Amino acid sequence: MSTRLDSPAEAAADATPAGNHARLVRRRRLSRWDLQLSPYLYISPFFILFGLVGLFPLIYTGYLSLHDWDRLYYQRGEYIGLENYRFVLTDPVFLKSLVNTFSIFLMSSVPQVIVAVAVAALLDTHLRGRTFWRMSVLLPFVVAPTAAVLIFGSLFADKYGVVNAILDGIGLEPIRWHVDRWWSHFAIAGMVNWRWTGYNALIFLAAMQAVPRDLYESAALDGAGRIRQVFSVTLPMIRPTMIFVIVTSTIGGLQIFTEPRLFDDTPQREGGPDHQYMTSTLYIYVKGIEDQFYGRASAAAWVLFLIIVGIALLNFGITRLVTRRQA
Repeated sequence: MSTRLDSPAEAAADATPAGNHARLVRRRRLSRWDLQLSPYLYISPFFILFGLVGLFPLIYTGYLSLHDWDRLYYQRGEYIGLENYRFVLTDPVFLKSLVNTFSIFLMSSVPQVIVAVAVAALLDTHLRGRTFWRMSVLLPFVVAPTAAVLIFGSLFADKYGVVNAILDGIGLEPIRWHVDRWWSHFAIAGMVNWRWTGYNALIFLAAMQAVPRDLYESAALDGAGRIRQVFSVTLPMIRPTMIFVIVTSTIGGLQIFTEPRLFDDTPQREGGPDHQYMTSTLYIYVKGIEDQFYGRASAAAWVLFLIIVGIALLNFGITRLVTRRQA
């Protein structure tokens, strides 16, 4: 066995300027690839997960909506075009669920944003025990929805509810919370507001604390009171956050499911005996999971998706228009 030793001439050849230049070129090429590819590798897990749990279900739901799949078999269902959409858009139950959804959404989202801004403005003052109050407003959000429904179920029970007991005590007729359509919407909206107002208030509070304090000092020197400062300084400065909260509240409000599902005390749990508080997502659940009409449920899901996208674009357009006028 022999060992080959490089001669001094060969070792010197590796250290020539040509060899150093080749190694430098390789290092620069690797560095350039690293700079170009590393950002994509860092963000790739998000896009992979989004494709698996977001984009693929959306596309597959659209595919199902064009086929007649009463059961989710492995074989492909019969292609029927827009027949599922025709059924859904002419189904009185679905149309009623849309009205219920928008009613509960308006009763919950609009007061929710207004109260959240007011609570955030109060927490942004020199309030004694601010940390305690900031933690307290978040407590309803961390409560499980089932526990919240149990609490509000005892409040809005038809026979032995706390609210009806108070009404009876002052000589008023009790309210049939699970029968009367609009009163049931009011009760469900109350659950939503109780759970989400504190969460949105903390988002507004974070935005308010980023507002420069010298703006408030200048407004105070001009004679503006606390309420005037809120409308003239705070609200214009937190407009991007308000847009974010309004859009997310719109999306969440139109997808409400848990509250009406658990609020229902009928055995069928389909939004009341006459579907008086069945929402669109509850309709999709009933059609897809209980009735197992996957094509119709997928069509209803796409209709709701397009409605949400349309409302989001409308919010975006109105916001841009208001911003341009104020500019």
